[in-house]
Amino acid sequence: MAVDLLLGLQWGDEGKGKIVDVLTSKYNIIARFQGGPNAGHTLVFNGMKHVLHTIPSGIFHKNATNLVGNGVVIDPVVFKDELDKLSTHGIDYKKTLLISRKAHLILPTHRLLDAASEASKGKAKIGSTLKGIGPTYMDKTGRNGIRVGDLELENWKDKYRKLANKHQAMIDFYNVDLQYNLEALEAKFFEAVKTLTSLRFIDSEEYLHSAQKAQKSVLAEGAQGSLLDIDFGTYPFVTSSNTTAAGACTGLGVAPNTIKEVFGIFKAYTTRVGSGPFPTELFDVNGETMARVGHEFGATTGRPRRCGWLDLVALRYACQVNGVTQLMMMKADVLSGFKTLKICTSYIYKGKEINHLPYNIEAENLKPVYTEFMGWSEDLTKMENASTLPETLMTYISFLEKELQIPIKIVSVGPDRKQTIFR
Repeated sequence: MAVDLLLGLQWGDEGKGKIVDVLTSKYNIIARFQGGPNAGHTLVFNGMKHVLHTIPSGIFHKNATNLVGNGVVIDPVVFKDELDKLSTHGIDYKKTLLISRKAHLILPTHRLLDAASEASKGKAKIGSTLKGIGPTYMDKTGRNGIRVGDLELENWKDKYRKLANKHQAMIDFYNVDLQYNLEALEAKFFEAVKTLTSLRFIDSEEYLHSAQKAQKSVLAEGAQGSLLDIDFGTYPFVTSSNTTAAGACTGLGVAPNTIKEVFGIFKAYTTRVGSGPFPTELFDVNGETMARVGHEFGATTGRPRRCGWLDLVALRYACQVNGVTQLMMMKADVLSGFKTLKICTSYIYKGKEINHLPYNIEAENLKPVYTEFMGWSEDLTKMENASTLPETLMTYISFLEKELQIPIKIVSVGPDRKQTIFR
């Protein structure tokens, strides 16, 4: 049985959580394969809003198994908070939630290291969410990390203390004014670990291999977006994991030849949180309108998102890197009311027109070239099928399909799971 992937194609915040929730009924297993609590997957249904950070977005479906894969980094404190909120909604997560033993743990000192490192950069800061993600992945690649499976060992606290002491020395090296009470942070951490150990830990790569042999269907859920990939994103303003399709193989232990569909999710416009280049960013009333109507604030940090026109050059790049087979366009409803819309179709890069994403997309090197489209004024939020969508929106969609040579199978017209149009 093949594995399908679901990925963000921009700088994150594309609406992956909603689409996973919509698609979950078609799958036996939903598996998160990278990132940590810097992710914010928002789901809206039955008049309620839910925000997940680490737990897969299929958790609200009783018949789906939800797996946190080896490529994920877990903060037990954040994880416990998520579980507590699920309990208030009557979700029996102990039956449907599995954790890979090979997933790494975010320690309190990882978060402090993150804050100290960012503070030391001054104006050159990268816009970290300060969740300890980067330092945790650094310990992973440096072969110093603590994994979920270590919690089953009698001496795991000795390993913890050794690593935490090392972190404190590193924090002192940064020489920044960082106020913290490690004893209080650790008390909360160890209490949360007790909750984490009440869940089922598994050898996830073997579990998924057996599930595939048993003809179980798997949807791999990505976090962040392709332009934040540590290798292929707008480095150094990126996350610390592989957010692209290749990350699903290393983050779950599934073979590349078992991957079938690659669902790529993008907004009808573009947003970005934090620092970093953004060729189509708007600083006018259009950008302000997108932010206001689209409620563009980070689900994890609450930070306002920068907004701009759709960047087709960057979108094409993300489709190529991921091998996208189907596209899903989110927030088409936010663009209702714009008389004119623009899509960036190429760049003027160092005086020459190009159609690919170059090594450096800083503003001093690059200027976007736009194609204009007529907008639509209709309220899309109550529309239920593709035949009712405005002709001007269909022109917008058809242009993208022709340029990308990939079908747009879903158009989202609102945050609720019911506000989803299949084409």
